[in-house]
Amino acid sequence: MTLYTLGTGAAVSDPFRSTTMLAVEAAQRVILIDCGGDVGQRAMAAGIPLDRIEALILTHEHPDHVAGFPLLMEKLWLSGRERSLTVYGIGAALEQAERSFAAFDTSGWTGMPEIVYREIHPDDGRAPDTDGAETARTREAAGGARRADDAEPATFELAECEISAAWGRHSVPVTGLRFRDAGGAVLAYSADTEYTPAIVRLAHGADLLVHEATGSASNHSSASDAARAAREADVRALRLVHLPPDSEALRREMSKARTIFANTEKAVEGGAYPVGRSTE
Repeated sequence: MTLYTLGTGAAVSDPFRSTTMLAVEAAQRVILIDCGGDVGQRAMAAGIPLDRIEALILTHEHPDHVAGFPLLMEKLWLSGRERSLTVYGIGAALEQAERSFAAFDTSGWTGMPEIVYREIHPDDGRAPDTDGAETARTREAAGGARRADDAEPATFELAECEISAAWGRHSVPVTGLRFRDAGGAVLAYSADTEYTPAIVRLAHGADLLVHEATGSASNHSSASDAARAAREADVRALRLVHLPPDSEALRREMSKARTIFANTEKAVEGGAYPVGRSTE
């Protein structure tokens, strides 16, 4: 399994960082995670052909994680893709993707790939501070999309990986993700979240934890918060994403984080990280 950090920035970051978008390659298939920017271009820049994209997972509804969805579909259509694209996510994220795509007149996009939306219900199917996740349903949507009847449970399989989801703590419902490939390598991703024990449990024993480090503002984590999660989860390596602009304060925060968990680094924009025994 290989992680590609297609984008590593927060909504506002350094000029060389795009919004945080990831790709996981396993069994010669690629799963995209979030698409706040031009995720198709970032994938191609990382050497990932568009026709190898198997699915997209949306962690939450905010524009820096969803806004590029219509452009991704346009790229897939213009590149000649014929098979459908499955989009996984919690209900609110899927609805935002549908609304974004429906804003464009795609009636002339002859042969556009079908979009299949599959809802994820992390843990027991209830988001924090809500009455419960929306019931899965099938319905026709703009652009020929449909929502599958059988919404995904907390754990599902894709590209020969077992994928688990758990709620984070953010200003809107958000899900963190855990990937375990056929060889036993484990990758965990916090998505946008404050420090929360749920993500620590999700990441437990992972070879690599990818954690946001926007800062200590409410609904986000600082680098030291991420390091605390990495230490408590007993992971092998921590790479930080959703990074703010570089500053002296951020450099001090990185130093502090490394005193908590030594193997802490900023993720490289456009980087590739093998996950498993070689993870450092």
